[in-house]
Amino acid sequence: MVRTPKDLAVIIDHFDKYPLITSKRSDFELFKQVVDIINRKQHLSFEGLQQIVNLRASINNGLSQKLKEAFPDTIPVQRPIVKDQVIKDPNWLAGFTNGEGCFHVSIFKSSTKLGEAVRLEFIITQHYRDEQLMRSLIEYFDCGNLSKDREVFHYRVGKFSDIENKIIPFYEIYPLLGQKGLDYADFCKVAELMKSKAHFTASGLEKIIKIKAGMNRGR
Repeated sequence: MVRTPKDLAVIIDHFDKYPLITSKRSDFELFKQVVDIINRKQHLSFEGLQQIVNLRASINNGLSQKLKEAFPDTIPVQRPIVKDQVIKDPNWLAGFTNGEGCFHVSIFKSSTKLGEAVRLEFIITQHYRDEQLMRSLIEYFDCGNLSKDREVFHYRVGKFSDIENKIIPFYEIYPLLGQKGLDYADFCKVAELMKSKAHFTASGLEKIIKIKAGMNRGR
């Protein structure tokens, strides 16, 4: 958490140099205006404070009910339009995956001899405002599909050959950090078992079930 004007200047300078490409950039641009008002001491007047509330009304989830009641004359400012939502840097995509991606192992009932089957899915989820960016993932990875569920888009790759030949090689070159990196490593273990057809055996399926149990929320 960064709060002091001196430290906020460092944060703002960073994201001016390395621009956000999701709708979060709109929040950032409005946030910068708020910081500027405060730096110029205009927030000490009611007019300046109202200007901040007008900006706050268009940032993230908007105003709380308490703020709406306290500032009944609020007019939300128009959110800046984020253009050029195209992935230009693979390192950005790796970082984005750390926050929004999921490496999922699905085990479901089937008519096979074991009665269960395994499917791998790579998923990235984002708000519908970033539809252009989400569609660019299909072009960038040259695989996958997009679906919408209420206010979010889901980018999914479920075809094993795409996971093996496109998704895994990408993250081998551009590694994930933290817990997501551990989930990816387990995801790769399952992929190797499936590549060797081990998931068609009772012992192989048992190994996959055990790996899955320790991934994502089970870690």
